[in-house]
Amino acid sequence: MKSKFRHVALIGKYQTVASGASGASSRNALESIAHFLHAQGCEVVFEHDTALNMGISGYPVLNVAGIGAQCDLGLVVGGDGTMLGIGRQLAHFGVPLIGINQGRLGFITDIPFDSFTSTLAPMLRGEYEEDHRSLMHAKVMRDGHCVFDALAMNDVVVNRGATSGMVELRVEVDGHFVANQRADGLIIATPTGSTAYALSAGGPLLHPSIPGWVLVPIAPHTLSNRPIVLANVAEIAIKIVAGRDASASFDMQSLASLLHGDRIVVTRSKHHVRFLHPKGWSYFDTLRQKLHWNEGVA
Repeated sequence: MKSKFRHVALIGKYQTVASGASGASSRNALESIAHFLHAQGCEVVFEHDTALNMGISGYPVLNVAGIGAQCDLGLVVGGDGTMLGIGRQLAHFGVPLIGINQGRLGFITDIPFDSFTSTLAPMLRGEYEEDHRSLMHAKVMRDGHCVFDALAMNDVVVNRGATSGMVELRVEVDGHFVANQRADGLIIATPTGSTAYALSAGGPLLHPSIPGWVLVPIAPHTLSNRPIVLANVAEIAIKIVAGRDASASFDMQSLASLLHGDRIVVTRSKHHVRFLHPKGWSYFDTLRQKLHWNEGVA
């Protein structure tokens, strides 16, 4: 049976260079996947920066906008960070993504490279589970003007400065005052991001099907400031009240320096990311493997 996906884009780690053993290994992995896809009847293109960084030639090349406009599927080879970056950029195009992990199993790049041929073949024929992940739209407002605008699939984090003490943050939900929090920072995480920084700060795991976010304080001064789960239709606003050198990050990649009085406003994006998983995939299988649940239990 022919592939359901005719035009497939390959995306690798943007920061990987072609020289050295690691670069050669990544390049060989991508070329092996490209050969496999071609054998399945797919037209293969490489994302521009991937081809440039890896020194790959002999294949058509497209930028992200071109992939969004022309491709039926994106195959992301790398880790969860690579998937987060491309997922945000392709979300408004609706291109589905499959993640192939060369290292340890990722939460969203969940297909081991060693088994990509046996796993991808039925998926390309249409045998897969589809999983939609919500995005956050965050703005930094200063004196009534937007000075920074970003999407986040994992989390929006407001942090204290590296050498300063706590920050004081005023938190509002849908215009209603919630609390003034003194802490090292505050995390707003999607269900996807609930397994990232929010988890290490004591937040709960949220199943991807839950239309919610989790608000997690980082080392709060008052121990009664606990994580709280909110509906993702809410607007969350965080105002910088006190503290030096505070900053905001969006999936730990986009940074904005903050001033007193700045407001970080977070709403649900109208776009979502489409992930495809092997038939029979379960979120709990991923948690069990990644978090090493039930190890030693017969």
